[in-house]
Amino acid sequence: MKFCRLLCVSQCLNMSSLSAPLGQSTFAGNSNENYLPPQQICAVPYRTVPYRNLHLCAALGPFRGCKHPRISYSPFLMGSPEHLHATLKKMSLSTCTTQLTPVYDPYEPDNEWDVETPLKNRRCDAEIPAEGKESSAVVSTSMESVSEHGVSSRVQWGSKYEFILSHIGFCIGLGNVWRFPYVCYKNGGGAFFIPYVICLLTTGIPIVFLEIALGQYFATGGISCWDISPVFRGVGYATTTVVFWLNIYYIVVLAWGGVYLVYCFAYIASDLPWTTCNNAWNTVNCLAPNYTAVASGNVTLDASNATVHTDPAVEFWEKQILNISGGIDHLGGVQWKLAVALLIVWIVCYFCVWKGVKSSGKVVYFTALFPYVMLIILIFRGVTLPGAMDGLKYYLTPNLSKLKEPGVWIDAGTQIFFSYAVALGSLTALGSYNSFTYNCYKHSLYLCACDTITSFFAGFAVFTVLGFMAHELGVSIDNVAESGPGLAFIVYPKAAAQMPGGVVWAILFFIMLLLLGLDSQFVAIEGFVTALVDVYPKVFRKGYRKEIFVASVCFLWYLIGLLTITEGGMYVFQLFDYYSASGLCLLWIAFWECVVVGWFYGADRFYDNIQLMIGYRISPWMKWGWQYAGPSFTAIIFLFSIIKYEPLVYNRLYQYPMWAQIIGYLLALSSMMCIPGYMLYKICQTPGLLKQRWRTATTACIPDRPEAKKAKKVTSFDLLYINGGKKEFM
Repeated sequence: MKFCRLLCVSQCLNMSSLSAPLGQSTFAGNSNENYLPPQQICAVPYRTVPYRNLHLCAALGPFRGCKHPRISYSPFLMGSPEHLHATLKKMSLSTCTTQLTPVYDPYEPDNEWDVETPLKNRRCDAEIPAEGKESSAVVSTSMESVSEHGVSSRVQWGSKYEFILSHIGFCIGLGNVWRFPYVCYKNGGGAFFIPYVICLLTTGIPIVFLEIALGQYFATGGISCWDISPVFRGVGYATTTVVFWLNIYYIVVLAWGGVYLVYCFAYIASDLPWTTCNNAWNTVNCLAPNYTAVASGNVTLDASNATVHTDPAVEFWEKQILNISGGIDHLGGVQWKLAVALLIVWIVCYFCVWKGVKSSGKVVYFTALFPYVMLIILIFRGVTLPGAMDGLKYYLTPNLSKLKEPGVWIDAGTQIFFSYAVALGSLTALGSYNSFTYNCYKHSLYLCACDTITSFFAGFAVFTVLGFMAHELGVSIDNVAESGPGLAFIVYPKAAAQMPGGVVWAILFFIMLLLLGLDSQFVAIEGFVTALVDVYPKVFRKGYRKEIFVASVCFLWYLIGLLTITEGGMYVFQLFDYYSASGLCLLWIAFWECVVVGWFYGADRFYDNIQLMIGYRISPWMKWGWQYAGPSFTAIIFLFSIIKYEPLVYNRLYQYPMWAQIIGYLLALSSMMCIPGYMLYKICQTPGLLKQRWRTATTACIPDRPEAKKAKKVTSFDLLYINGGKKEFM
C-alpha cells in the first residue's frame, strides 16, 4: 500500500523547450530516436523521505497522460528543491493535480514499483508536511511485531513528547537542585556562568548531540553502537559499567527521601521530628532552636550555645535515619526501615521500565513535569521569606577574580557532565528509540538550554531558603551553604520547619526530590538494559525474557545496595559516589567518544549520517567540538583533576582508611580500563599483521538501521530520464 500524495507536473516536451545543456547533451541527434511525445513528469512530496530538503521525487515514464508505466525497474530520483525546481523550469513544465501515477516507495520491502495494483485502488491520501516543517518524531508502537524466529522487533517511542520528557527527566535530576547552586556559589557566583557556558558550547552540547544521534542513526544501545570502530567497543562497556554502579547507590537517595516523607505525614499535626530534642534518638547534647511565630516575618532565635550543641536536624539524620557508625570498617546491621523503603522504590522503578519505553514513556508525563510545578511553588515561597534577597545576592554576585583559578574551570567542566548525564550510554539508548527522521539536532540544543535554565532557577529555590536560614540564625551564608545529601536532608528540612506551615513545604520538597530522582533512575536502568539487550537480541527479545532480565538485575542491584543502608552505609554511599561514577570516569569516557567519532569513524561521515536523518547539513560547530574542543577540554580537565586529587573525606572530618580508598580506585578503574582492555583484546583477536589488524579493527562493522539503508537508495541527485527503455541522466 502506498501512502503518498502525488502532484503530477505535465507539459509537452519539445526540443525548443529544453535548455542548452539538456538539449545538447541528451536530445541532440536523431529526432526520431530521441524525440519524446507529450508525457508527464511526476513530482512527489514524499512523506517518509529522510531528507526534508530533498523531498521532491520525480519519475519519468514513456507513456502519455501519467498512465500506468509498465516498467520492470525502479527509476527514482531525489534532489534538492532548488535542483528539481530549476530542472523542471528548464523543461517548461507546469503543474497539474489531476493525474496519479505509481511511485517507488523506499519503505516498501521489495523496493520495486507497484505495477499490479490499479491506480484507482491506490491509497495516496496521506498528509504531506510542508517544506521545512518537521515530520513526526516517532512512530506509534501500539503493537510490537515478532519475527518468524520469535524475536521481538525494536519498539519506538509512542510520541515525540515521551522522548523529550524522558530526556528532561533523566538529565534534570538531583544534581540540578543539590549540586549546581552550591558549585555556582562556591566558584564566583554569576562569574561561574562564563566558564560554564564556554564548556557547555564547546563540549557539553556536542557530546550530548553525538550520543543521541549515534543511537538514533543505528537504532542500537550504548555498547553495540561503538562498532562504528570495533576496537573502541570498550567505550560502550565503560559506559555500561558506570551506569551499573550508578544504579546501585543513586536510588538510595530516594529511599532516604521516602522515609522523610513518611515522617512528614506521621507528624503532620505536630512539630516535625527534626525540630525537637525530646525524641528517643536524641542525645543529651541536642539543643532545639527556640523560634517564635513568624507570621509577621520577624523571628527570634535563642542560639547562644548553638556552636557547642548538636542540632536536632543533624541528630535526626545521623541517628534516626542513618544510625551512622564510626567508620566504614564498622558496617553494622541493615536499617530495616530503609531496606523496606529501598525495596518499594525498586518495585516502582521496575514497573516503570519492565516493558521498556512503552511503559517508561507514559510515566514521564508525570515524573518529568510535576517537579517543575513543585520547583515553581518553592521559588515563589522562597522569595517571600526574610533574608531571601541576601541569599540570592550570594548566589549571583559575580566574583571575576575566581576565573583565574583552574579549579573553577574544572568544576564547570565536571558540572556539565553531571548535569547533562553524558558518558553513561543512557542518552544513546533514548535516541535509539526515535524514528529515523526525528530532528535530534534541534532537540539537543533545546534540551541543553532547558537543563541549564532549570539548574539556574533551582538555585533560586535553594539560596532563598539558605538566605532565610542564615537570617534567622544570625550567621553568614557560608555557615549554612551545603551541597549533596547535607543540603537535601539537613539544611532544607530545617529551613522548611522555620516557615509557616512548615510540614506542607517539607512534603512538597520531598515529593519533588522523589520525582526528580525517580525518572533519572529508571532512565538509567533503561540505558543499561537496552545496551545488553541490543548486544544479545536473540536471547532477550523472546517471550518474557526481557522482563525477567530486568527483574533479575533490579534484584541484584537491590541486594548490593543493602550495603549502603547499613550503619556504615553512608560511608559506602560516599565511596561509590566519589569513585565509581566520578568526574574522572566521565571525562575519560567522553574524551574517547569524541576521538572515535571525530577521527576514526569520521566527523564528515557522521555528518552525512545526520543529514540523512534530519534533512540538512548542520553547522561545522559540532564537528569542531568532536574533533578539537571536546578532546582538548576533557583531557585538560582530566589532567587537572588528577593533579588536584584529594582523598575522600566524609563530613570534613572522617578520613577513609587506605583499603577503602583502594576499593574506590578499583571502582573507578573498573570502567576506565574497559577501553584500553578491549582495545588490546580486539587487536590480539584480529588475524593478520599488526597494521592489517589495526585497519580491520578500526573499520566500521555496524549495520545501518533499515530506514537508513533505504534512505541511501533514494538520494540520487540526478534526474533519471527514461526514453523508450533507454536510461539517461540530465
